[in-house]
Amino acid sequence: MHEFLKCDMIEFDEAYKIVIDAVGVLGKEIIMLENSPGRILAEDLISDMPMPPFDKAAVDGYACRMEDLAGELKVIEIIKAGVEPKLEVTSGNCSKVMTGGVVPKGADIVIMVEHTKLMAEKRVKFIEEKSNTNICYLGEDVSKGQTVLHRGTLIRPQEIAVMASVGCVEVPVFKQAIVGVISTGDELVEPNITPEASQIRNSNASQLMAQVSECGAKPQYFGIAKDTEISTREIITNALANSDVVLLTGGVSMGDFDYVPKVLNDLGIEIQFKSIAVQPGRPTVFGLKDGKYLFGLPGNPVSSFVQFELLVKPMLYALMGHRLNSPILTLPMGEVFARRKTKRKSFIPVQIKSGKVHAVEYHGSAHIHSYIFADGMIAVEKGIAKLEKGEMVDVRPI
Repeated sequence: MHEFLKCDMIEFDEAYKIVIDAVGVLGKEIIMLENSPGRILAEDLISDMPMPPFDKAAVDGYACRMEDLAGELKVIEIIKAGVEPKLEVTSGNCSKVMTGGVVPKGADIVIMVEHTKLMAEKRVKFIEEKSNTNICYLGEDVSKGQTVLHRGTLIRPQEIAVMASVGCVEVPVFKQAIVGVISTGDELVEPNITPEASQIRNSNASQLMAQVSECGAKPQYFGIAKDTEISTREIITNALANSDVVLLTGGVSMGDFDYVPKVLNDLGIEIQFKSIAVQPGRPTVFGLKDGKYLFGLPGNPVSSFVQFELLVKPMLYALMGHRLNSPILTLPMGEVFARRKTKRKSFIPVQIKSGKVHAVEYHGSAHIHSYIFADGMIAVEKGIAKLEKGEMVDVRPI
């Protein structure tokens, strides 16, 4: 009996742990700041200066001394942003300063223009009872030498702003994972071809390529493996040689023309599991060989979509140096949900309406159209037949 056939069905949590524990991080490279969104920072980023780099006015107003607020103030200077003050503020005086401008020496408060009244001879008077200082102090946000971003950070627009503020224009990032995508089955034709009576269009490959791209990895399509051992072996061998991770869909069952199990065994793929106690996606395979990773995903599009989100996505991020913590929304069910089969953990597409969770109409693992209307998924644990209206559930956004 092939080693492939000896693997028993395991629980999802065990499968997830096996996948994440198997991952090693890829190497590093330097890229330009403008090319770094969606990539993973490979080194801690240290600030080369304090931020703000000076005491900065937070509003348009008048910089003065708090002890002088009761009397009239003489305006001795107008300070634009980006210009150094020339004069020190002394008793009875103030400097008009623009938002972002340097607060002059001697001043310990900036009163808003709206809180003042213009008097004669370039004088102003504070007309409110009290005021905030309206000063962003030197280094109050970040001190020089402080770590502003940590290794493993996913770079988003807000991280771009931080990197720019500390002068990081050449960014150390982990390399992108190259992910080979394979479909299997004589019944498949590419999307640009009109199927004959016994054929269907290959939607899995396009779906997976898009999912891979969303993770910041690089997808490569290796085509459709025909239902022959030679074709299956050739395409998987090619993908393994030219990818960090291989995703193949279909052909992992025990049908007369499912050659994937034999080919994986013959190629020396170390199968970690081949069946997970989940619905959809039970016949999901994970294997290793020479630092490469292979997933055999079910051929049904919902199954491949869901198992990518649950297993492949966090694995790809881990491979690129980032621990993915998917946001979870805990919300009440807006209606009763019931199911007949309870032997496996089920992932159900749901919509969120007015803060409540409603199951999307779903006909099974071929019904990928249902996910167009889904805001997320909920997990129904093994042995649970019903979720009551008002019961709190965890929604994983998709």
